[in-house]
Amino acid sequence: MRALIAVNICMYVVSLLSNLNAIQVSANPLAFLSPDNDSLLLLGATGTIPLDNFHRWWTLVAANYLHGGILHLVFNMMALRQLGPLIAQEYGVSRMFILYTVAGIIGFVVSYWAGIRFTIGASAAVCGLIGAALYFGKSRGGAYGQTIYRQVGSWAVSIFLFGFLVPGINNWGHGGGMAAGALFGFLLRYQEQTREQLWHVVVANIGKLLTILILAWAILTSVLYRFSG
Repeated sequence: MRALIAVNICMYVVSLLSNLNAIQVSANPLAFLSPDNDSLLLLGATGTIPLDNFHRWWTLVAANYLHGGILHLVFNMMALRQLGPLIAQEYGVSRMFILYTVAGIIGFVVSYWAGIRFTIGASAAVCGLIGAALYFGKSRGGAYGQTIYRQVGSWAVSIFLFGFLVPGINNWGHGGGMAAGALFGFLLRYQEQTREQLWHVVVANIGKLLTILILAWAILTSVLYRFSG
């Protein structure tokens, strides 16, 4: 989980350094220290524009590690810091990463189907962890399960209310990620049902390697484009 947070922070810093002259220092806290859209596009923002116009399907992974401002990053990382340990404890570290990655991808696929033109952020992946926690709490039951279900359920409601009240929030990505998290929480099963197995570790490690390669490719191509221009 710490590695996920570190990678998100590193990609945010890279997006700022990509074009220092275009960094937005706005009085609007939601836009404070925002990288420009060109930098985000080069580094892997997703949506109908990158997917339909440039066929950059790898952005379905890369966009999960990009953020549009310091508050966007902080909110998502705070949520990840709270949810990550719970999911790692109840599902195992490898299954947590699988849930995080698959939910992020599916969330962005759903938002693509909904016609979202340009989108970034870890919130679809984080919502996947919320979905997995909701499934766990409901499935396990008892005082512990019901406590988790109620607490995480209140977070889910808050996220959707925030999304409807604040313009520019990708509610399709949130909903898709949450549904994917619940589905794959059911498919992968949690520790009390099935202990983490070797194939979970193998799939997670393959996912980690592919993620590293995709982010490295995004940074490399962005740098090459800047220098070629």
